[in-house]
Amino acid sequence: MPRNKAILLLSVGHACVDVYQGAVAALVPFFVAERAYTYAAASGIVLAASLLSSVAQPLFGVLTDRWAMPWLLPLSTLLGGLGIALSGLGGSYALTLVFVAVSGVGVAAYHPESARVARVASKGSHTAMGWFSLGGNLGFAVAPLMVAGVMAAGGLRLTPLFAVPALVGSVLCLLVVRLLDGTSGTGSRKSVAVVGADDKASFVKLSLAVVCRSIVFIGLSTFISFYTRQRTGGGTAAGTAALCVLYLGGAVGTVLGGNLANRWDRVTVVRGAYLMTVAAVAGIVFAPGPLIYLFVALTSAGLYIPFSLQVTLGQDYLPSRVGTASGITLGLTVSIGGLVSPVIGSVADATSLQTALAPLIAMPALAWLLFRTLPEPVAPKPAAPEAEPGPEPEPAPAFAPAPEAGLLQQTADASGAEPSPARRNPR
Repeated sequence: MPRNKAILLLSVGHACVDVYQGAVAALVPFFVAERAYTYAAASGIVLAASLLSSVAQPLFGVLTDRWAMPWLLPLSTLLGGLGIALSGLGGSYALTLVFVAVSGVGVAAYHPESARVARVASKGSHTAMGWFSLGGNLGFAVAPLMVAGVMAAGGLRLTPLFAVPALVGSVLCLLVVRLLDGTSGTGSRKSVAVVGADDKASFVKLSLAVVCRSIVFIGLSTFISFYTRQRTGGGTAAGTAALCVLYLGGAVGTVLGGNLANRWDRVTVVRGAYLMTVAAVAGIVFAPGPLIYLFVALTSAGLYIPFSLQVTLGQDYLPSRVGTASGITLGLTVSIGGLVSPVIGSVADATSLQTALAPLIAMPALAWLLFRTLPEPVAPKPAAPEAEPGPEPEPAPAFAPAPEAGLLQQTADASGAEPSPARRNPR
């Protein structure tokens, strides 16, 4: 199966899952409007989606390191959609938290295995992994528009309509798994041996940087609608537009990150992105009026340029535990920040949203400091299979004429033989 076709299907399927992560934050203003929740109570909904997801994703990553589980992709997609589809039914706050948590578990189950399958399909290409991540970013970007349309049609009672992307995504997952199975080893239970040692110290630093990014992204996702309405004096549409810019700018940033990594190394690209994000988040907090939209777009690009690069960096720092690395870097990127959202909400209730959001400026600065000491890893390669014993070659005649140089080169090229140890590039 051509690599581009596989990545395209995986990218669209990724969008059908991540639309539910974006939907949680997009639903918060409507829960506040219809049920009169406080900032702290509203951020508790984000916490419910994030808490189980944060814990579960590394666990699913450990499982995918031991066994390939491609069947988990369509199942987790359906589970992620089911929780959001049921979240608006009934008026119980506790029941809403349960449904949102169910969706979070579905999202958690999806990402480690999907990242493993995407890495197999991409054959190590940073650009291809960027396109895979782009699908998730587009899902985030579409979520506010999807939620706004459904809420305008009938409010929270129509949340069952949100099951449609899950149905589409599960069908796409079944298709891509079936096409890749047998050609790329997605269904095999045998782990692929890799050449390279785990760099646990670098992976821990990377994970801490991912946590810093997550706090900024989830914090802004939860409160940017409210804050934009305060700064611009606009209504619900002004807040929804800011959330769309935050998510849609990530689509540009993800593709840009993959292309920049082909020109410079990944660590250098991520450092520059986080440095830009420090100034961009400060602009969101302090910029007056409509200027806030510009800084939201810059923040989005700065947070998403590292997105797919951090996933592949984690996989290269832990080449023997690709599923675990994917579960932590890809999962924590969009989940663990929800654990801090209730704190931001409580501070906002006690003081103001501007005061509560101001500490977010320090998070990309901490991520930049962590990346300053990170090395650029060498991407591991599958271990070469041992050569099977064959018949002894016949001895050459004592006075055989030497072949011409051109013919010798053509023969070597045609046979696909590896270069001699002296010419092989060291890893």
